Amino acid sequence: MAILRSEVPVEQTWNLEDLFETNEAWEKELAFVQLDIQTVTQYKGRLGKNARTLFDCLVAKDALYERVMRVMSYADLHMSVDGTNSVYQANAARAASLLANVGASLSFIKSELLALDAETIKSYIIEEPGLEEFQKTLTDILEAKEHTLSPDAEEVLAAFGEVMDSPYMIYQRSKTSDMQFSSFSTDDGVKHPLTFNSFPKYEESANTELRRKASKAFVETLDKYKNTYAATYATEVKKQIIEARLRGFESVTGMLLNEQQVTKEMYHNQLQTIQTELAPHIRRLAKLKQRVLGLDKMYYSDLKAPLDPDFNPEVTFKDASKLVLDALQVMGLEYVEIMEEGIHNRWVDLADNIGKRSGAFCASPYGAHPYILMTWNNSMRNTFTLAHELGHAGHFVLAGRNQRISNTRPSRYFVEAPSTMNEMLLARHILSQSKDDRIKRWVILQSLGTYYHNFVTHILEGELQRRVYELAHNGTPITAKTLCEQKSELLTAFWGEEVEMDDLAALTWMRQPHYYMGLYPYTYSAGLTASTAASQMIQEEGQPAVDRWLSALKAGGTLKPIELMKLAGVDMSTPEPIKKAVAYVGSLVDELEKSF
Repeated sequence: MAILRSEVPVEQTWNLEDLFETNEAWEKELAFVQLDIQTVTQYKGRLGKNARTLFDCLVAKDALYERVMRVMSYADLHMSVDGTNSVYQANAARAASLLANVGASLSFIKSELLALDAETIKSYIIEEPGLEEFQKTLTDILEAKEHTLSPDAEEVLAAFGEVMDSPYMIYQRSKTSDMQFSSFSTDDGVKHPLTFNSFPKYEESANTELRRKASKAFVETLDKYKNTYAATYATEVKKQIIEARLRGFESVTGMLLNEQQVTKEMYHNQLQTIQTELAPHIRRLAKLKQRVLGLDKMYYSDLKAPLDPDFNPEVTFKDASKLVLDALQVMGLEYVEIMEEGIHNRWVDLADNIGKRSGAFCASPYGAHPYILMTWNNSMRNTFTLAHELGHAGHFVLAGRNQRISNTRPSRYFVEAPSTMNEMLLARHILSQSKDDRIKRWVILQSLGTYYHNFVTHILEGELQRRVYELAHNGTPITAKTLCEQKSELLTAFWGEEVEMDDLAALTWMRQPHYYMGLYPYTYSAGLTASTAASQMIQEEGQPAVDRWLSALKAGGTLKPIELMKLAGVDMSTPEPIKKAVAYVGSLVDELEKSF
């Protein structure tokens, strides 16, 4: 049974005292940051005066945002582990208000820069060498000129920042604070508790009765919230449509891709190539699973059942940590030291408690260490999740050491590459160390789990987004009925007759928060495509490929995504890397079919 946050052993929690020693210290900083907004606003109306003034303003902005991110992270991380706590709820709201206020107050920077011409800014960079560190920031702002509103309008939009973010906040608050699942019983009379976080454990169970009854109980609760969640998501979409029109974009998709600095060709290549070419391989996997498990029918809720149910090795966090560290030795001393610090110095929150949000993530406040959230249930799959999130941590520690805060975050198109690279290296390490055919088969299954997560789950989320934006653009209301129909339709198109859609399939759109994060879901596949190619280069070339990869991580957000991936040795301007990654997935399925 899930426990209260107050009952969780401290060693299973992350250490938020590394951000602020006490809540009182956080309260003081919250107030001081509000007062210190003037350290930046003092430059309002003067950015065109000279190069030095512009430089001083941008430096002050970075310093303020570093403090804001610490304040925001402290509040958000508390909410992530206990959304039922009213104090945490209030603090998260206060931090969100601060962020909105800072955004509105500092919106003058972009407006004043847009009033300057490119030649003036170029001359400023020559005159003040320190501005070279802000070159991409300045270039990005100038490139956005045609889609920027008047200074007053931008300030008003920025002032509404907290309200604009409310759909995501409402979705998360409902999941962690209000949604309660009923327990369910199996035929043996055992009663099983159910939470948002525990459902994946049942979903991956070898027991078909347990799996299907958990799914039924899970869906019964989701169904009660579907209209509210649909209205919440529809509000998010409407917000984006209005902003896209105001800014003169032809569509929401165009606006969000512009933000990612990704072309429509790159976007559609990712969605179309994977769905078209991957489906036959994944359908073979579903049929293999149905045959091996002796299922009467292959339901959607059966897709995550273990293919080798009698071989489900458990692993402690300690042993998993050693395995990950051994696997990442190829990345060099600096990278491994970051991994060791993360594992041993409480960067990771492992507990399963009431109010903790589902899934896993890595938050990386600049100037502080990253924080990883996950729920540890002694599954070997957790080991891959740990490696994945440590990949994010390593990326942003290296970027933070080498770049200013304004230069640390690359496009979302690249963000999932460092995390999935760690998973690739972990799989390869286990395969190289083991002589047991069953272990090797298990690792292939885990690798397929990574591809399933990124190339199936998230790409189909991306496909739903593509459809929803098109429907909304054409004036179709986004309702629960529409979302369920579209999700069922696209899942059926992908899985064909091999998988029978059940109630869980139609409501899958309710499970993930990614729909509130712009065009995030499809980027998971872009990152995995890049890491697949780069990991093969590391295997073939050794150190030169490692050096290219680390250079890309240290570059942070100083390059556009296509240039960043080229720095790592991967050209994403064509579908070829995607096709090769899909073919690699096909080869893994081939190996499985031979082993059964």
